[in-house]
Amino acid sequence: MSYDNPTFVERISRNPLGWAVIALVALILFANTLSIVPETKQGIVVRLSKPHRIINAYHPKEMLGSTGAGLIAKIPFFEDVIWIDKRILDIDMEPQQVLSTDQLRLNVDAYARFRITNPLRMYKSARTSENVANALRPILGSQLRNELGKRQFSDLLSPERDKVMENIRDGLNRAASQYGAQIVDVRIKRADLPAGTPLESAFERMKSARNQEALTIEADGFRQATVIRAEADANAAQIYAAAFGKDADFYDFYRAMQSYRQTFGTKTNGSTNVILSPSNDYLRQFRGGK
Repeated sequence: MSYDNPTFVERISRNPLGWAVIALVALILFANTLSIVPETKQGIVVRLSKPHRIINAYHPKEMLGSTGAGLIAKIPFFEDVIWIDKRILDIDMEPQQVLSTDQLRLNVDAYARFRITNPLRMYKSARTSENVANALRPILGSQLRNELGKRQFSDLLSPERDKVMENIRDGLNRAASQYGAQIVDVRIKRADLPAGTPLESAFERMKSARNQEALTIEADGFRQATVIRAEADANAAQIYAAAFGKDADFYDFYRAMQSYRQTFGTKTNGSTNVILSPSNDYLRQFRGGK
């Protein structure tokens, strides 16, 4: 080996700074070759600005610990990873006024929850989940106005509210699918009437409507009770007629006993005297019906 004309490696080995440069280059190559995939993220590997493959993609039935998270390798300087959250994200809507069918202006504050289920479609259409939220926010407001515009204010205070939320969610979900997202839930945080006369008049109308509904229910109940009693009396009369028709003498005796009970069994504050002849026809049942 000639020491007069050292090789490149020999020159680097004699210079500590050269080793530092080599270590730095190796570290950069290592950092650009390996990536750690978190459990809560899904990624798109982009090769020369074009999507190449999906890593740790979302699956509805996946369990924590059995996903594609871990260490992956990529081509340094040619491939990059775009990270997308797998967790449920929020869309907060600015409070706005909505006109109901009973001509009441409602101050509505709502929000929606979504998750990215198709990262490739999301990347092609919106690039980031923040852009998806920004795109869906005005659609959420439009769906709210359309749905609440078909309803009365009282519907939001009844079980019908769940149906309203379901319709809004379905409409928003159709728009979210084009961004590779799925709407998980939609909720109205507040739906209030403006303070003052409109609020008071709305409460009075609701009170009047409930009173009218109560009167209608009471009248219907009274009508049904009357019908039931009439049917019961008619059935009882038929039963009595059928029973007494089998034995006319017993029927005559039974009616006489009822009459005696009403005549002789009546209690009064004073005393009552009844004077009848023993041969009076009214007392014939005491004579054996003769």
